[in-house]
Amino acid sequence: MRKIIWLLLMALPLMATAKKAKKAQTETWPDGTPMDAWFMNTEKVDVATLGRQYVITDYGVVPGSKLVQTEKIQAVIDRCAQEGGGVVVVPEGEFLTGALFFRQGTHLHVRECGVLKGSERISDFPIATTRIEGETCKYFVALVNADGLDGFTISGKGTIDGNGLPYWQEFWIRRKWNPQCTNKDAQRPRLTYVSNSRNVTIQDVHLINSPFWTNHVYKSDHVRYLGCYIYAPTENIWAPEPKRGGPSTDAIDIDACSDVIVDGCFMHVNDDAVVLKGGKGTWADKDSTNGPCERILIQNCRYGRVHGCLTLGSESLHDRNIILRNCEAESANRVLWLKMRTDTPQHYEYILVDGIKGQCGSFLYIYPWSQFYKGGDRPDMPKSRCNNVTMRNITVTSKNKWNVKPSDKYILEDFYIDGEKLEF
Repeated sequence: MRKIIWLLLMALPLMATAKKAKKAQTETWPDGTPMDAWFMNTEKVDVATLGRQYVITDYGVVPGSKLVQTEKIQAVIDRCAQEGGGVVVVPEGEFLTGALFFRQGTHLHVRECGVLKGSERISDFPIATTRIEGETCKYFVALVNADGLDGFTISGKGTIDGNGLPYWQEFWIRRKWNPQCTNKDAQRPRLTYVSNSRNVTIQDVHLINSPFWTNHVYKSDHVRYLGCYIYAPTENIWAPEPKRGGPSTDAIDIDACSDVIVDGCFMHVNDDAVVLKGGKGTWADKDSTNGPCERILIQNCRYGRVHGCLTLGSESLHDRNIILRNCEAESANRVLWLKMRTDTPQHYEYILVDGIKGQCGSFLYIYPWSQFYKGGDRPDMPKSRCNNVTMRNITVTSKNKWNVKPSDKYILEDFYIDGEKLEF
């Protein structure tokens, strides 16, 4: 009997592990395909395992200086790469910089009470071929740039501050002078831009006051945003214009990417929170620089004031297997926003919104999107479509549960709320 009890006790951990593994295996995407075990791993990266730490103040970078120290900080990044890689550390204090470019094997760690602050001069951000608003074009690079990297990490409980105020002021002045002023007309850098990379983790950091989009990830896979605090003001912090805030400060723009997790983040910005992008224009589906977004998981997040918690568009082509779950909206204009560009062939499918609570203006919002329309003459233009959208376990107070405008330009089919099919 003792031997049997002993064997049972020995088997318990194995049974628990098997049960956990079985649960992981039963996770599926909205189209029924299995979810890879990678999506179950939200464990944060241990910075101590990333190699030697290069504290920037050990290499002549001065805290509190009003001088922009881009060259000195970039020299630390380059030295770190040349010596085999490691972690570039921003210690306590404020450090002013322009665009920084991380190399393979290098990482960024911002310690608590450390601030990496962007320059207010656009001349400190070079123009390069980059990706912006669904197009590959020449534009200003970001504050933190990572291209073609495997395993890049941004970590720490410190702050990356885009110093957005002077850029926002300039934008609103331009918009007042020219109401047709676009985002690209106003010269503004993004806060972080990760492109053509994989196995990326951005964790714990405060990402605030971006002049333009806060985080932009393009043509990358297996990217994780874990426990980040993402903020830009939603009302004017400079008199006299009220309620302007930081324009187009999207929290996370996911552009032609696959396998992305956004877990445990707080987002409060003067635009959309998590936005799926991939291209725009009548022939956007024929352009190899564009692409779909697939297997995107947003969970356990909290939203302050945002335009949309999860937005597909305005520059999207094909978005498939998208999950938003177990999140709280404190003051969102919309929870799920499907932007339908009539000049772009779009297909949004297999979307699950599950376990959302809080309050919002409209829970589901679907309207034609015509801002900066770029139509063309295409006889074989595919009709846009949204299908297999499931919403369940929703406890949200809203002014308008559904705000949906049908159109002959797109098809809406197979929308469900708690098992009941919706007709628009």
